[in-house]
Amino acid sequence: GQFAPWVGTLIPDIKQKLIFLADSGKEREVVTRLARVGYDNTLGYLEGGIEAWQNAGKSVENIEEMNAQIFVDKLGTGTIKNALDVRKDAEFKTSHIEEINHIPLSQIHERIKSLKTDETYHIHCAGGYRSLIFASIAKAKGIREVVNVSGGYGAIKNTQLKNIKLT
Repeated sequence: GQFAPWVGTLIPDIKQKLIFLADSGKEREVVTRLARVGYDNTLGYLEGGIEAWQNAGKSVENIEEMNAQIFVDKLGTGTIKNALDVRKDAEFKTSHIEEINHIPLSQIHERIKSLKTDETYHIHCAGGYRSLIFASIAKAKGIREVVNVSGGYGAIKNTQLKNIKLT
């Protein structure tokens, strides 16, 4: 899908050395896709995937997820203070939750410093793919409390909207 273009957007230095995780049997495909967008410094991949990492006693981090209805309910009651829409500008302009903060995924490296490390951020995109990437990068950059909204804006639009408005 959009793997290679997002690598190009989020890793601006094509000489960056890369090590990746891939499903078994997909390693060559990942290298090929990276090479097609100019990333030729792939050092390798984690053989055995995340299971091998965990079996070696290495630590892992998880991203908490919240379903769209719970997100909408908590946002409507004011329980959630920091919600982020990480879709592209055009998507946001077409329709979004009123008064929500907007930081497109493509701008994360420039705008990550505007986020506070001691606060929780609830993050959504259109379907959940980009928000999970955003949450992962934010967590790696010191924003420890991130929650991905499952299903993203697509799921949010299909909830019972109480006390929030879409524009």
